Amino acid sequence: MTKPTFGTHPFLLGFDELERLVERTARTGNEGYPPYNIEQTGESGFRITLAVAGFGDDDLSITLEDRQLVVRGRSRDDSGQVFLHRGIAARQFQRAFVLADGVEVRGAELQNGLLHIDLQRSVPENVVQTIRIETAKPQTRKDQTDEA
Repeated sequence: MTKPTFGTHPFLLGFDELERLVERTARTGNEGYPPYNIEQTGESGFRITLAVAGFGDDDLSITLEDRQLVVRGRSRDDSGQVFLHRGIAARQFQRAFVLADGVEVRGAELQNGLLHIDLQRSVPENVVQTIRIETAKPQTRKDQTDEA
């Protein structure tokens, strides 16, 4: 797979941030574990729910790294246990979500094997700024003779 690039075209100035986000998302290698839902909880609220059965709060970590929400899970050492059948996944994982500008993490809760992460989108104020244009004063003949 070739790496997408936005090039150096003058119309694409400032898109290097977007290119970094695309690269970072591609690197996370989301294989589909753990499964997750994203639901809207209000006009500007969202909730990400991950199915993390078998993981305790000490086994999970949530970090926000430059607008990328990263959830990591590490499995416990069960080397002393003997399994006759092992159907419950207990592998390590990393799941990443790129957050839009203005989205903040409000909290996280682990309940019944589900990790809930609540997000809130802040609505930016519509600010209109007027920029004053100054005109340069033309030099008069008198100003030119004063400078000499």
